[in-house]
Amino acid sequence: MVYKLLRPLEVPAADRRDSRVPGIPNPLPVLLRDIRRAQYPKAKFGCAHLRFELRVFAFEFCQMQAHSCIYMNPHEFRSAGDSALTSRRQFLQQATGLAAGAAVFNEISGSAADSSGPNTLPTVKLGAHQVTRLIIGGNPIYGYSHFNKILSQYQTAWHTPERVIELLKQAEAKGINTWQNSYAERTLSDLEKYREAGGKMNWLCLGKPDWDQNPQAIEDAARHKPIGIAPHGALGERLHRQNKLSVLTDLLKRIRDTGVLVGLSAHDPALVQLSEEKGWDVDYYMCCLYYLTRPRDEFAALMNGESPVGEIYLASDPPRMFKTIQTARKPCLAYKVLAAGRKVENAAQIRQCFETAFTNIKATDAVIVGMYQQLNDQVAENTAIVKEICSK
Repeated sequence: MVYKLLRPLEVPAADRRDSRVPGIPNPLPVLLRDIRRAQYPKAKFGCAHLRFELRVFAFEFCQMQAHSCIYMNPHEFRSAGDSALTSRRQFLQQATGLAAGAAVFNEISGSAADSSGPNTLPTVKLGAHQVTRLIIGGNPIYGYSHFNKILSQYQTAWHTPERVIELLKQAEAKGINTWQNSYAERTLSDLEKYREAGGKMNWLCLGKPDWDQNPQAIEDAARHKPIGIAPHGALGERLHRQNKLSVLTDLLKRIRDTGVLVGLSAHDPALVQLSEEKGWDVDYYMCCLYYLTRPRDEFAALMNGESPVGEIYLASDPPRMFKTIQTARKPCLAYKVLAAGRKVENAAQIRQCFETAFTNIKATDAVIVGMYQQLNDQVAENTAIVKEICSK
């Protein structure tokens, strides 16, 4: 596969600074400097534009606009001052993949990232709060890639506290006013640092799957001033299968007693339907478009006895959840809109995913999307797409 770059390859300001993950040199400035010395025959330059041809053999990205990720081994790199640093040619062989990925992202970003206009997004009402119909999620930030351990490790390595704050400020500048992520020590630390830096976004907290054993974590989460707390979907569905729904409703009541909004997260539409039927005291639902917690025996039955490896994303799942969302009386926050990066082959597919979501949710609903800024400006692209779709 050959990618051609016919425009200047811009290095973000953050990458021109010494903003490295500890022990890993920033590859782009080094790569561009040495290519400009014409040391590598794969690169051809004109006066005003860079013509850049690279053969790339193993691309797979999580929630990136080109669905292309280069797995470089961080242990192959040493600190910039280490005289034993791998040879320049070896380093560039690893780094060129990263630059090629950035080139692809620039190519497919298209008009969405260039869309101008006021940095405002449409909002929906969540209790007494107005939240934007595009909410930034936390999975890419904290290494929940839903791909594999390797990609998850790269995501956590990239997202230093400084980069998390920068990401949230970028999201806020583009009009996003709500951040959703999971309860964890690192999350709470980043949240407080963001607020100390002047950040104003709302925070929606998702609990951990062990809150049936550690319900006191609800009060700790509430002390950090979220606008809402929801037990983890995997926990709710496990308690449902175990016929322990009273444990789940007790958790919901405990959240209510803290004074914040009560959410219910679900991968299985049946849990949302049950809440609607029973009239549980909740303010909003978090609805995964894919039933990722489906028991393995159910998967085997659907797949003629085959036992799946890893997470399975069935194309028939989103219509079932959309139907539940449409009939729910409470606001719904749909997530896994891009199937955890599995539906980002090109800009058209990404846009189609957003259009499908907003076409099939209610006007009182929103979407949660994780955003990963390492190689392209997903914040700008996603906000531009949502503004345009919701303006129709």
